[in-house]
Amino acid sequence: MSVYWKSAILVLACIIAIPALAQFGGPKDIIAVSVVSEQTGVKPGADLRVAVVAAIKEPYHVNANKPLEQFLIPTALTLEPPQGITVMELVYPEAENKNFSFSPDKPVAVYEGEVPIGVVLRVDASVAPGPVTVPGKLRYQACNDTQCLAPTTVAADIAITVLGPGDTAAPSDSDVFARIAFGSGAQPAEAAQKPTGERAAVVSESSIDPKDLLSAFSIAGQTGGYLNAQEFIEFIDASERGEGFSQSTFFAGRSLVAIVLLTLVGGLALNLTPCVLPLIPINLAIIGAGAKAGSRAKGFALGGLYGLGIALVYGVLGLIAVLGAGTFGTINASPWFNFAIAIIFVVLALAMFDILLIDFSKFQSKLGIKKEKGSFIFAFLMGSVNALLAGACVAPVVIAVILYAQDAYAGGSPAGLALPFLLGVGMALPWPFAGAGLALLPKPGLWMVRVKQAFGVFILGFAAYYGYLGYTLFSERYLVDPAAVTASAENLAEEGWLTSLEEGLAQAKRESKPVLIDFWATWCKNCLVMNETTFQDPAVLERLKDFVKIKYQAEQPEEAPAKDVLAQFEYVGLPLYVVLKP
Repeated sequence: MSVYWKSAILVLACIIAIPALAQFGGPKDIIAVSVVSEQTGVKPGADLRVAVVAAIKEPYHVNANKPLEQFLIPTALTLEPPQGITVMELVYPEAENKNFSFSPDKPVAVYEGEVPIGVVLRVDASVAPGPVTVPGKLRYQACNDTQCLAPTTVAADIAITVLGPGDTAAPSDSDVFARIAFGSGAQPAEAAQKPTGERAAVVSESSIDPKDLLSAFSIAGQTGGYLNAQEFIEFIDASERGEGFSQSTFFAGRSLVAIVLLTLVGGLALNLTPCVLPLIPINLAIIGAGAKAGSRAKGFALGGLYGLGIALVYGVLGLIAVLGAGTFGTINASPWFNFAIAIIFVVLALAMFDILLIDFSKFQSKLGIKKEKGSFIFAFLMGSVNALLAGACVAPVVIAVILYAQDAYAGGSPAGLALPFLLGVGMALPWPFAGAGLALLPKPGLWMVRVKQAFGVFILGFAAYYGYLGYTLFSERYLVDPAAVTASAENLAEEGWLTSLEEGLAQAKRESKPVLIDFWATWCKNCLVMNETTFQDPAVLERLKDFVKIKYQAEQPEEAPAKDVLAQFEYVGLPLYVVLKP
């Protein structure tokens, strides 16, 4: 999807969705981070005490820096001081041990309310006076009494002022420093700059570039989400045959001919809406077709080029949209984005029912295209322009098809690549015949309003689909017990799944075996379901006996190293399954 098209959709999504979604918030809204210095500045060669204060909203808490259970994700401050600045001490507050509904028998070490983390920075004598920023990140996992949100990393940059000769520092009036036990958290500078107490990822991260690791393999298949045993075996079979595997509800069970016909008929029906059908004779007159063409052959050619302009514009938009799906995966995997798209489709449906007005045709006169009746180039340009500035009846359907085409292609349906072009071809079909003066078009009437409303019902179906998808992603990410997911992954590791990507690929290359990589995270509910059902099914175990099986923990898919590995595949969410052949 092009940057401009994506931007337009996302801006519209923000305008419409932000008020409605503000009540939900997200994991980054749970904590507000502020930084306080004990003094307004520091002399070169001296130390400065700083407090990074995390204000946690009720009723949430975060895990302590040193959790009582290894599988829990600790709260950790990571600093990357520039040259001349050294972290001398990092002091976390005392944790409170509490019991929750998800841990009634074992207490959990947590932070609640306002949490100050003390930092002692030493400024080298060589540092020049002026402002200095110490980049920092605070990683945490917020939970309430019943659920845990996805692990989140937020910025926690520390800004200090290095004083020059003759400058003096004023003390801060903050009382937060009285609550920090400076001197009790002394640790080596190198350790202070790394998260402490964090359990190593189930996958041992490799320093080797993922492209180098994967260079000896070809991607035979990839898909994601929950698959029952039969669907998973079908995915493995399709991957070994080199065929695509699709879970798309629209394409499932339909032949290529059926897909083409359905889309063509949909595009053809767009001409029957009240924004298009009455304007066909007018547009034909503008380009010099119809009765003014002089001959049926020329009129047919003018109308055909007008229609070709429509089809090519929608086809190019579709290609850009669906081929950009891979880089758009992280956004597509967000429940908030899918909720926003659902709201957009509701708005588009309201436009089909004439409750709202969406009409870009008023911009047509501003393009300054010179009218040359009877010109083939002018006919093609007019078709292209009218495709871009389609009226209120067409724009909602086109946007809906492009969005769905992107989603279908990202989900493993190659036919999604052609959907927008086929829609444009369907819409272009009547134009050559109308240009030749053949009276094939029905007369306008009230029935056109019913066609438009039928499209509205169709788009409402899309809204329901994306709303359900958003709810599913929300429940998968935010209504899951991380401990249960981790335990299920560890059970599979004990049953023969490897936990190192580098080790697994090396073994597969050495033994000339195919590879199955299962990308998972502790916040992924479907990962837990897959571990406890499909990956325990005897038929699946038998089917995978000749595979090297790898469990890759992509806990933070938006950050390295998981981001770099996932970039090699069509990542749209977790779980993600990839089959490789050496």
